[in-house]
Amino acid sequence: MKTFWDERYKAEKYVYGETPNAFLASKLAGLKPGKILLPAEGEGRNAVFAAKSGWEVQAFDWSEEGLKKAEKLADKEKVHISYQLGAMEEIHYEPETFDALGLIFAHFPETNRRVYHQKLSDFLKPGGYLILEGFSKAHLQFNTENPKAGGPKNEGMLFSLEDIRNDFPDFHWELLEEVQEELKEGEFHVGKAALIRAFGRKKKTN
Repeated sequence: MKTFWDERYKAEKYVYGETPNAFLASKLAGLKPGKILLPAEGEGRNAVFAAKSGWEVQAFDWSEEGLKKAEKLADKEKVHISYQLGAMEEIHYEPETFDALGLIFAHFPETNRRVYHQKLSDFLKPGGYLILEGFSKAHLQFNTENPKAGGPKNEGMLFSLEDIRNDFPDFHWELLEEVQEELKEGEFHVGKAALIRAFGRKKKTN
């Protein structure tokens, strides 16, 4: 899979565009900037937007080509992002470091997903926010009909509402929904999509 993403991100243009994910952008607009973590950040569109909005940004991905594109975009927009290269198993931050966690189309193998999600949750401060958008299991019908709609072809890597509730049990949900929308994000998120959206706050410990 690393080879797949390196090949995709080698293109000169930004294959998912240079503008941020609309759901992430809408939710960040209502939050006081602090420290944000963006896993599986790819070409950096969301990291650069967050930095331009006043956030201190940490991001990571296992694609070296993605990192290069992200740093190039940050230079173009004259902002600083801290971007690590590595797989989930190699990434470590101090517990309870971040004020927000943005998981935008960050899909992991079903066998590891819950462990990865809990690891990422541990990096979030109590009272910190999770912003998640990803493809639901119903999306298979859309990317079968239209490959440009994007998303994994493996149903196990797609989300259900129950998956999110189970993977993030220590959150109060302000929004947790499944929707169908037309995506227009670069070249590979184009067309009708079935999405899971979540916006929640990590419970504070007594």
